[in-house]
Amino acid sequence: MTWLESHWLTLILFAPTAGALILLILPVRNEKGIRVLALGFSLISLVLTLLLWARFESVPVTGGFRFVERAEWFSAIHAFYHLGIDGLSFPLVLLTTLLTPLALLASESIKTNLKAYMVLFLLLETGMLGVFLALDLLLFFVFWEVGLVPMYFLISQWGGANRHYAALKFILYTMGGSLGLLLAIQVIGLSGGTFDLVELFQRWPALTYLNLPLGLSIETIRAIAFWAFVIAFAIKVPVWPFHTWLPDAHTEAPTAGSMILAGVLLKLGGYGFIRLILPLFPNEAQRFAPALAVLAVAAIILGALGALAQQDFKRLVAYSSINHMGFVVLGVAAAALAWRAADPRAQLDANLALNGAVLQMFNHGLSAAGMFFLVGVIYDRAHTRDLRDFGGLYALLPVYGTILIFTAMASLGLPGLGGFVSEFLVVRGAWPQLTLATALSMIGLFFTGAYLLKALRSVLHGPLNPRWQGVLKDMSGLELIVILPLIGLSLLTGLWPAWLLGMINQAVVTLF
Repeated sequence: MTWLESHWLTLILFAPTAGALILLILPVRNEKGIRVLALGFSLISLVLTLLLWARFESVPVTGGFRFVERAEWFSAIHAFYHLGIDGLSFPLVLLTTLLTPLALLASESIKTNLKAYMVLFLLLETGMLGVFLALDLLLFFVFWEVGLVPMYFLISQWGGANRHYAALKFILYTMGGSLGLLLAIQVIGLSGGTFDLVELFQRWPALTYLNLPLGLSIETIRAIAFWAFVIAFAIKVPVWPFHTWLPDAHTEAPTAGSMILAGVLLKLGGYGFIRLILPLFPNEAQRFAPALAVLAVAAIILGALGALAQQDFKRLVAYSSINHMGFVVLGVAAAALAWRAADPRAQLDANLALNGAVLQMFNHGLSAAGMFFLVGVIYDRAHTRDLRDFGGLYALLPVYGTILIFTAMASLGLPGLGGFVSEFLVVRGAWPQLTLATALSMIGLFFTGAYLLKALRSVLHGPLNPRWQGVLKDMSGLELIVILPLIGLSLLTGLWPAWLLGMINQAVVTLF
């Protein structure tokens, strides 16, 4: 491997951090320089990710991963700086490196403490990328925690009127889940003799005895560790009943913060389910798969009903994330139930469900980030998010209206757009394994259409509210630059999903 291939992931991971460090020495008053530099370093990670994609198939596989980097970190406890990428993590790395520069472009309205804002955003990108690239449990946890702090300050310092409450609720929920996660990671690392994930995938499920003074059987310890992982990731997804922090955080966060929160941060939980829970706890995941399915269905139905009840446009979109991410958990539950089944039909069902779950995270990241951005566009002009204050705006904002309809249909899962492919795969894979749960989830799909049509009707259709005549302007060129890549990728994935599914399926087949 060349030097670049040997350090490719490190460059992607730490390019934003390098930008953040350079920003610290720039004068506060140099706003244009701060914006350009932050955008430039975020684009470095995006360009490197696209080049990695072009070289992906030509790089040899090591332990199921490509572009692997491994070095001593804490040798005394057998923890390593171990990075790697495969078809499960690449779509989310691409999503992160794409949404970050778009979110920075969407931050044009940020004027106060701009340098601190940009520094936090770049550090947040490193934290998110680290979770997707880490192949060491301890390193995974470090990056998991790194991503919390910048988002807390982005909400608390640049959010809405109730921002301090929302930021505190966000950090308490996520850190509460992290405590159990850390304890479980310590048990696994001490018992397996290493924190290296590639080794733990083989060692931890096969252990028959734990040399720990806990006085509990290994089955009990595994079950406790399993639920510690599940709760931590369920809070992040989030699924019912761990979801209450999300609407408040979204409502108060700045537009760019909401784009990243919905587009990427929620995916950390879904990724944790697939990357860690299924390989480390195959027996426990299979045993408790019906419980995961119940949580998924509750999230799908209650998230949709919660969205339908909202009059705040942004809060409606926030609840929609709970609804859509429920399909990711449903796919995970179906895959867990059929884990390495002898029946090839059950294996096919599991592969389809898991392919759909990974693709759903990517597609939801595009549509959710787009919807939150469009809510921010109208709020910047009207200074209200109350759906009852709008009406008939298509006549004034034809470009905005067209893009809003397109993005809403992508979120709905209209055939021809990415959301349809991913949700279809989840439903097709889950139906033979979890028939009742899958059937009940269709109730959520019905109400998904209801709340999206409610939003479109309230904002774009009906009598024109004379309050906005001559006041509102259509989307600017910069705003189109932000939204067009999102709708373009959604259309590409809907018409030609193989550009991602081939890579995802390779990893899923290896996992099973």
